[in-house]
Amino acid sequence: MYAVIESGGKQYKVAIGDRLRVEKLTAATGESVKLSRVLMVADGGQISLGADAAKKAVAATVVGHGRGAKIRVFKMKRRKDYRRTQGHRQSYTEIEITSIDGKTVKAAPKSAAKGAPKTAAKSAKKAAVKSTAKSTTKSVTKSSATKAKPAAKTAKKVAKKTAKKRV
Repeated sequence: MYAVIESGGKQYKVAIGDRLRVEKLTAATGESVKLSRVLMVADGGQISLGADAAKKAVAATVVGHGRGAKIRVFKMKRRKDYRRTQGHRQSYTEIEITSIDGKTVKAAPKSAAKGAPKTAAKSAKKAAVKSTAKSTTKSVTKSSATKAKPAAKTAKKVAKKTAKKRV
């Protein structure tokens, strides 16, 4: 289940348990907020749009407030002795979606659900590659390196001789 909401003039696709940064809200940290500007709600195969979606609400909890990274605004008009520098930091509110249309199914955290199996699989794969690499690299690299060097040298000599004959 997910919804598309509008907050601060921007649209966000949200699901239960998502954390996102929206334009600064007046609510205090830990307070519940109702986001009433809902544009779409999808629940499995059912999709609500327009007036049907506007009747539904998305509830969120304020996690914290902060300010974004500083940006520099620089204006200049060449040959006119006009230069202006200005800085800006946008304020935001971080929220966590708790329910969509009254449904509060708690989803597993995305980082734990997706990250744990991948890291275990990666570490197992790395261990397998290391064990096979140790056993095969010693014999393969020595024999192939000694055979490849003379073959490359002879190929260069042949190419030089044929180039001289053509000229």
